[in-house]
Amino acid sequence: GVHRQVLFATVGWFVGYQLMKRTQYIYAKVDRELFEYIRHHPEDFKAAEKKKIGQLLEDFHPIH
Repeated sequence: GVHRQVLFATVGWFVGYQLMKRTQYIYAKVDRELFEYIRHHPEDFKAAEKKKIGQLLEDFHPIH
């Protein structure tokens, strides 16, 4: 009956909540490790030189 639906909804919500918490923890852990690596190895992550928009786009040749 209804009590079983409420029970399953509650269990489903709890399992989903725990899975989301675990997923967020794993992503946070990976981010922390990557940022720590970047902080310790700045020579591997040099900033690229700034380019103007004209250097990025190809020349325009209209079709007649």
